[in-house]
Amino acid sequence: MNWWLLAFGVLLVGGLGPGLWLALRGPAAHRLVGLELTGSVAALAMMLWCQAIGQASFLIVPVVLVLLSFAGTLVFTRLLGPHR
Repeated sequence: MNWWLLAFGVLLVGGLGPGLWLALRGPAAHRLVGLELTGSVAALAMMLWCQAIGQASFLIVPVVLVLLSFAGTLVFTRLLGPHR
């Protein structure tokens, strides 16, 4: 086990758990914060995993996840706004 895998595990337990909890519970604004936190932590975890296994070619996956997470947040905030 190397330090990258240890950091990966700590990030999953310490960051993804609270983010999923926020995304699944509470009012809509808290769920939006949970969605953002989960997307950020998942992208960072994937980057750590790529570093741990030594495959830099897999880094395109977290980059695409960041873009899709941003688009998902825009859709979510659009649905939270007032309807005309």
